Amino acid sequence: MKKISLALALGLSLSAAPLLAQTPPPATGAAAVQAGSYKLDANHTQVIWSVDHLGFSKLYGMVGSMSGTLQIDPANLSAAKVEVDIPLSGLTVTSPAFAKHLASADFFETEKFPTARFVSRTVEVKGEEATITGDLTLKGVTRPVVLNAKFYGAGVNAMNKARTVGFSATGTLKRSEFGVGYAAPAVSDDVQLKVTAAFEAPAS
Repeated sequence: MKKISLALALGLSLSAAPLLAQTPPPATGAAAVQAGSYKLDANHTQVIWSVDHLGFSKLYGMVGSMSGTLQIDPANLSAAKVEVDIPLSGLTVTSPAFAKHLASADFFETEKFPTARFVSRTVEVKGEEATITGDLTLKGVTRPVVLNAKFYGAGVNAMNKARTVGFSATGTLKRSEFGVGYAAPAVSDDVQLKVTAAFEAPAS
């Protein structure tokens, strides 16, 4: 019995070895950020939003499939620039019926306004955190939005060899200011945002 168990354990260990070898090393610190132009990694960037739903629950949704660019120079971080296009077809929610309602004129009216867009205007840096003020265009309305961003990691992606830099961020917006105020304030006007973003430079 012991021999069988040992053989099984050894077999599992050997089968896992290739997977472990492919595991990317830990990201390095801010010193690894190189100046240049980066492209948003659509597969590993998401915005999670939440609202209070009638006082009964906190409701979440997620937006993905985004595209965009980051211009950054570690020697002049306040000049960093980010632009992101957000296809509202990439919105993920709890059910097809809810998704259909969000796509209607009550909310995003996605047939007429299929894409939202964020463009940074100013970046105030303090250590590895930054306050990013930019313009969000949603449903044809452009309003300022402030994101509190934090450096997450940088280095060379072991899987595709691309130089990568990542950030997390939080923010709040009032949906009524963008013409998406249906059912407010029963469903909270304030929308909480959590962002995780990765940007890649071409492999060298």
